[in-house]
Amino acid sequence: MLRLFFTRRWLGLLCLTAVAASVMVLLGRWQWGRYELRSDINSRISAGATAAPVEYTVGVKEWTRVSVTGEFDPNLEILVRNRTVEGKNGYEVLTPLLLEDGTAVLVDRGWVPPHPSGLVHKPAVPAAPGGTVTVIGRVRATESDPKVELRDGQWQARRVGVPEIASKLPYRVAPAYVTADDQSTDLVPIPVSRENDWLNLGYAVQWWIFAAGSFFAYFWLLRREHRTLFAAAPAAPTPLDDLDLEVEAAGGPSATRPAPQRPA
Repeated sequence: MLRLFFTRRWLGLLCLTAVAASVMVLLGRWQWGRYELRSDINSRISAGATAAPVEYTVGVKEWTRVSVTGEFDPNLEILVRNRTVEGKNGYEVLTPLLLEDGTAVLVDRGWVPPHPSGLVHKPAVPAAPGGTVTVIGRVRATESDPKVELRDGQWQARRVGVPEIASKLPYRVAPAYVTADDQSTDLVPIPVSRENDWLNLGYAVQWWIFAAGSFFAYFWLLRREHRTLFAAAPAAPTPLDDLDLEVEAAGGPSATRPAPQRPA
């Protein structure tokens, strides 16, 4: 089988197998990285469910449970459309919370259903609490492609893109926003959705199994071809076969062997 293995064809197939297996290993490592990232997010979500809130500061990790104190600015409220809660489509209400230093934190006060007449009308949004309030909630990272626009005198966005929304406000806004907990809002609270980290773990293991299986398939095919060639090859003559050929060339068995004797 070694002679077949060292042919140009099978060495080329081995190189292709090694390249394919390397790509599969890298894909598995990428999925493993995604698994670790999502697993870390789930750990912070679980910790935030029972941990005491900490004071909000810039740079705190996403999903950390925080408390922030200030006054709501209802005049610059933002509606985030096409947001789904419990299978229903509606709006999330973002209200700037002005802090003592003049900066603001966007607070997602919760979800409201659309107007009964349809999406062409603004929804009914309960007024934000007046005076100084303390909001307890979870830190959330900004989203991409918000498409902020003014509709009927009301700022609306497709997603919670903090930098884009902050550009429409007259004060400096923190780079992350806060979703209010149940006890901090009169609106429908935004549910916490956990990451499906087991899916990435399964993909990682799957890619690594494929990488090992590619080498198994290579050597299985090599062995099968070797057996096929071995079965098709003529059998090598033995010394006894050579002796029979010499006997036949000399005139048959009578020339070398005595004729059998009949019994008396």
